[in-house]
Amino acid sequence: MAILNEPTWHLYLIRLDSGHLYTGITTDVSRRFGEHKNGRGAKFLRGREGLKLVFSSSVGDRSSALKTEAAVKKLPKQRKEALINGDFTIDELSGHGIDA
Repeated sequence: MAILNEPTWHLYLIRLDSGHLYTGITTDVSRRFGEHKNGRGAKFLRGREGLKLVFSSSVGDRSSALKTEAAVKKLPKQRKEALINGDFTIDELSGHGIDA
């Protein structure tokens, strides 16, 4: 049974000045990115300068978001860059088992 008014979840990627990519999920990308920039987000990003939001996509409910986040985190950086560049979509990743 679907829960009414369940928020839509989003997957996002943040690029650090070092070139590293951080992957996360949230119901409010703008709020969460602001938290990361102000040092109130993930420990990995605390104290880091030059954070840039480089990708976000709606991924449905929380369960779907967690599964998609896990799949993206397993991708090598080259495939994450391809996702950012639009070479494939989140739907293709979760629906068709895009190979790393």
